[in-house]
Amino acid sequence: MLLNLPRSVTIREESPRDGLQNERAVLPTETKVALINALLETGVPRINLTSFVHPQWVPQLADAADVLMQINRVEDVSYSVLIPNARGLERALEVKAMGAKVNEVNFVLSATESHNKSNVNKTIAQSLSELPSLIQRARQSGLRVYVTISMSFGCAFEGVVSIERVMKIAKEVHAMGTEEIDFGDTAGMANPRQVYDFFMKAREVLLGVELTARFHDTRGLGLVNVLSAMQAGVTSFDSSLAGLGGCPFSPGATGNICTEDLVNMLHEMGVHTGIDLNRMTECAGMAQRTFGRPLASQILKAGPPKWASVEKR
Repeated sequence: MLLNLPRSVTIREESPRDGLQNERAVLPTETKVALINALLETGVPRINLTSFVHPQWVPQLADAADVLMQINRVEDVSYSVLIPNARGLERALEVKAMGAKVNEVNFVLSATESHNKSNVNKTIAQSLSELPSLIQRARQSGLRVYVTISMSFGCAFEGVVSIERVMKIAKEVHAMGTEEIDFGDTAGMANPRQVYDFFMKAREVLLGVELTARFHDTRGLGLVNVLSAMQAGVTSFDSSLAGLGGCPFSPGATGNICTEDLVNMLHEMGVHTGIDLNRMTECAGMAQRTFGRPLASQILKAGPPKWASVEKR
């Protein structure tokens, strides 16, 4: 089979936000800051740092403002935060005004009513009705906006999710002025053929939008799904250091695909990421020591190849 591979892809690191939200142990702020600062030295071009969600729902991210104020500022890295509602956006703007670096904001809704209710306690219609004012406010403040549609490939509550349903929501979101739509396989139910068909359709109906794929590795198909998405023209992916993460509001969902495993696969195929695999693997080891248990990284088990610091061309 002749693979149609891009020359390069862009990776958004999700471990500081999506990675930590599923952990029971609340890490000290200084530990989070140290891990983020190490990640910022790997060459990762995008990083999702935290969420301004109510601490009652995600205690792990209660120190969002402190983390943003204390981490290093790296000029060529885009810093993003997840925003659950209008109050969360105002908090993010307040911290930005205090000098924190925030380039992007991420709004989230689900493709299924059951998960949207579980995740944000709203109907899909309610989420969609709130988005235009939030997007407008963010853009007026100089922030880039991207929207994640969770459960795009299948739902832990409702099972099969049709492409038509997801595209209907995506077109509404596109019309609101978002620059990027992030399609999440939140339950880890996607398969390669489904992914290819999905993104070929998305490219057809969402002209001018950056399409990003976020795969979870619940059934071990995460990296295969990345390869399938690339065949359909996708060049933007979310991943998480050492496979950390998952959705606390989606039963059975495991973590995201491992950043270091993804980078290794791409480099071995000659796809440029700009990320230093050796440094990313060191960060994965740091995370493993922090949580005191083995994490879902194949690179940590096998060790990076001796040429890992040099991207193949």
